[in-house]
Amino acid sequence: MTTLLGFLGVLAALLVAAFAARAAGQRTSNAYLRDMTFAGAFGWMLLLAALAGGVYLYAFVDGAVFFRWAVQFFAVAAVAAFLFRLAGRSVGTEATKKGFRQMPLTASFGLLTILLYALTAILAPLLAPYGQSEVVGTVNMLPGGDPATGGDPAHPLGTDQIGRDLLSRLIYGAQNTVGIAFATTCIAFFVGGALGFLAATIGGWFDNILSRAVDVLMAIPSLIFALLLMTIASAWAGNQQWQLTLYMIFIIALIDSTRVFRLARAVGQNIVVMDYIEAAKLRGEGLSYLIFREILPNATAPLLAEFGLRFCFVFLTIAALSFLGVGIQPPLADWGTMVRDLAQFINFAAFSPLAAALPLMAAGAIALLTVAVNFVVDWVLHRSSGLKD
Repeated sequence: MTTLLGFLGVLAALLVAAFAARAAGQRTSNAYLRDMTFAGAFGWMLLLAALAGGVYLYAFVDGAVFFRWAVQFFAVAAVAAFLFRLAGRSVGTEATKKGFRQMPLTASFGLLTILLYALTAILAPLLAPYGQSEVVGTVNMLPGGDPATGGDPAHPLGTDQIGRDLLSRLIYGAQNTVGIAFATTCIAFFVGGALGFLAATIGGWFDNILSRAVDVLMAIPSLIFALLLMTIASAWAGNQQWQLTLYMIFIIALIDSTRVFRLARAVGQNIVVMDYIEAAKLRGEGLSYLIFREILPNATAPLLAEFGLRFCFVFLTIAALSFLGVGIQPPLADWGTMVRDLAQFINFAAFSPLAAALPLMAAGAIALLTVAVNFVVDWVLHRSSGLKD
């Protein structure tokens, strides 16, 4: 009851403040303030109240540790993205400099994040202090490196339930999760794009057979279909865990290739009716020439944008399958599996906020890369659409 009364009191205060702000604005010479609606004034009051609440939460509430970390992360990310864009405008070729000059801050942040992930994945053996499956310490060691709270300076993020260093597994998770997702997306695009262009170029019975087969596969929810096929693959793989990971790559690639097929076929059908395609056919050009020299160059922009989106979906699907226990298999480190295994550390939040943040680190790594790729994809779509800033 007290909470409800407090909420109603704050709402009433915001309404009064909005009414007063609108009345004051009508007496000014500024056109924006004079013509502002009551809803607009209330929106500004709500924004100011949210900012004031955020400042109070950050500065005066001791328990808002995660909120402080989030604010600090966004501040550091914004500064890093700005400096990266500034450096890109000064270093590189004229084409890259022009791209960075036209690049919004969100795309700069996305590109910087993708580069950092790629470097982490490539240099994982050099960056990680221990091996991804190496048992090095006491089990369930708390993060922070403070021996008084159950930590160890040699393991700043602690250890898991069998004594493996979590910082090393988090680093190797980039190599396994991102690398496998990238390879899966490439296979899906190769299969789906090739079949889609063939269906658009050949047409007839070949197009009908492929299109109806794709319609059947797309009618099944992708995650449920992947779980079903992975269950069957688990019986085939037996104790060979690497085979199960290999099966997962081809299963997800097969499922996602149906979406790529639909896009490639639609784009290809719009291109094959062009005059230059007809001219190439009259010259006697073969099927490979039509696809690789005529259709593919004109379909690059939408396919690149779709590649970014498909990568995100594949990345999230692999993480979901690993969380459910049928994805990337031990001893390989994987962020989806880490979220499931590290959930127990939430019970130690009273001793160390960093302990409760451990499962969020792996989940945050997944979310951050997904957002970064979408930022870059949005920019690519904007560039390919011909729109101007």
